[in-house]
This record gives sequence, C-alpha cells and structure tokens, in this order.
Amino acid sequence: MTEAATEAVQRQVVVRAPLERAFEVFTRQFGDIKPRDHNLMSSPIAETVLEPRVGGRIYDRAEDGTECAWARILAYEPPNRIVFSWDIGVQWELEKDLANTSEVEVRFIAEAPGVTRVELEHRLLDRHGPGWESLIDELGNDQGWPLYLNRFAELLPDGEEGGRLA
Repeated sequence: MTEAATEAVQRQVVVRAPLERAFEVFTRQFGDIKPRDHNLMSSPIAETVLEPRVGGRIYDRAEDGTECAWARILAYEPPNRIVFSWDIGVQWELEKDLANTSEVEVRFIAEAPGVTRVELEHRLLDRHGPGWESLIDELGNDQGWPLYLNRFAELLPDGEEGGRLA
C-alpha cells in the first residue's frame, strides 16, 4: 500500500478464516463477489470468471454468450496476493489504451491463527486521464470496493472456518 491516498482507494476487511482459505474464496468465487448488476454489456451477466494465473483475465460472460474482459491478472501469488489491471475508463467503458489503466492489489495477511486481514488497494487511478478523480468516490463508496469486500466476507460462513470480524 504505497501510493498516495489521493490517487488510490484503500479498503480492508478482517475475516475469521485461515490465510489460504481467504485467498481461495476470493479468487475461486470472485463471480459470487462481483455483483451481476456491475455490467458493461447489453445482456445480463451469466457468470464472472477470474482465471487464476499471471496473464489470465477477469471477464464477464453474458446470458447471450458475449464476453467482456475487463481485467488482466498481473501477479498471482497464492496465498498472499493477487494484482489485476482495471481496464475500465472514467466513462465506465473498456479502456482501449492499456497504458491508461489502473491496478488493484489484494493482499492477504495472517493476523492470528484462523484470522486474515484482506487489504485492497486500487491505485494509479490518475492513469485514466481527465476525470480520474471521480473514480475515488465511485470505487470507494458503498457500491464500490466496500460492497465487494462485504460480499467476500459473507461467503465465509460464521463458525470455525469463517466469518467477518471487522
């Protein structure tokens, strides 16, 4: 978490789950984390897929079979972190120039046995060009990354293997 706060959105959640389990749920169930109404396509989303490898993509597949790849996996280091590009521009359209994309790093940090802090940093927002400042509010509000982290925490059931702590 090294970028200036003015150019990044930073959020975190602490869950009652071992480090490996938290990472696995986040990466393998990303389609359950991303709301289906967060959609750039004209057809409803049937599924969201995160390909778990460097060079993989995060994409939505619509009910009509079309796909929208909106992120590229830049780092995949189980169970500690994943970094992906954010290939969506200020106008909520796919960015044609990949030099104008930002990146999201999600780090998984063991706080105690069976407790993991998940830190999300969406950085380099200024790469999106004019109007990039609006992304700070849009990605940081209750319908942005906090919603994703809440949905992630809800996938970890209360009890021995999971649950949200903070």
